[in-house]
Amino acid sequence: MTPRITTPFTAHSSAFEIVEGVVLTGRRAVVTGGASGLGVETARALAVTGAEVTLAVRDLAAGERTAEDITADTGNKQVYVARLDLTDQASVAEFTAAWSGPLHILVNNAGVMAAPETRTPQGWELQFATNHLGHFALATGLYPALSAASGARVVVVSSSAHLNSPVIFEDIHYRERPYDPWTAYAQSKTANILFAVEANERWAADGITVNALHPGGILTNLSRHIDPEVLERMTADRKNPMKTPQQGAATSVLLAASPLLEGVGGRYFEDCNEAEVAQNTQSYKAGSVRGVAPHALDPEAATRLWEISLDAVHRH
Repeated sequence: MTPRITTPFTAHSSAFEIVEGVVLTGRRAVVTGGASGLGVETARALAVTGAEVTLAVRDLAAGERTAEDITADTGNKQVYVARLDLTDQASVAEFTAAWSGPLHILVNNAGVMAAPETRTPQGWELQFATNHLGHFALATGLYPALSAASGARVVVVSSSAHLNSPVIFEDIHYRERPYDPWTAYAQSKTANILFAVEANERWAADGITVNALHPGGILTNLSRHIDPEVLERMTADRKNPMKTPQQGAATSVLLAASPLLEGVGGRYFEDCNEAEVAQNTQSYKAGSVRGVAPHALDPEAATRLWEISLDAVHRH
């Protein structure tokens, strides 16, 4: 059993505190969903280090505004924007084909939460398609660029919601069981962690480390599908206080940029430290249970998900 990774940082640390004194000049980063919420603050902190940062976004205009803001704020002129729609496999393929040269940091940050039942043209459930399959296709498509970098890092934004459901392999896309937006979200977030476990296992020999994280509770555009009254009750019921976007981005930035995480992979972090394994996921309630579910670290489930995902995105 490897020792749990701890750092001097906490739930109250900001992304800027994480990168204080960190210099990543000459390194290149991609942040999905970089034009809103946590993505903006993750990209901003990486820009502070001198890294070249590409915002991979659906809305190019919003991306350009964000890039200008980050450049004005940090003085880093190497902040770029590229179109990426994770629900569209052709868009993902276009993005990966257009990338040239090494990639040192990939932050799989974009996501959708508690969406009404929606299907992609392939018939995939939207949250699984966006949160997992889109990012899976992106990361595997960028694998040559990651392996060409020295010590590349992949960071996967998951959620404590993963405690609420394993991946239901028998019916991932809700073709048989009744659709539930929260269970669908939970399943997709478990998939994020399983991806980190398996990708790290497969890619560590190439110098690529992969970790997942829970950013904490932050009010961002991610909650747009939730009824305002329900959202108000959820935030009021939390045991752990809500974070600012800067605090929410801290754990992502720690995994992406901190020298403290050099060579560390296949793990799940919360509040800037590796999470302990949760003992009782049955009592899960947003904001009240900490840790990582055993089902999200299961190596057999991770391998099974990888093979299913390869088949889904036609990548072998």
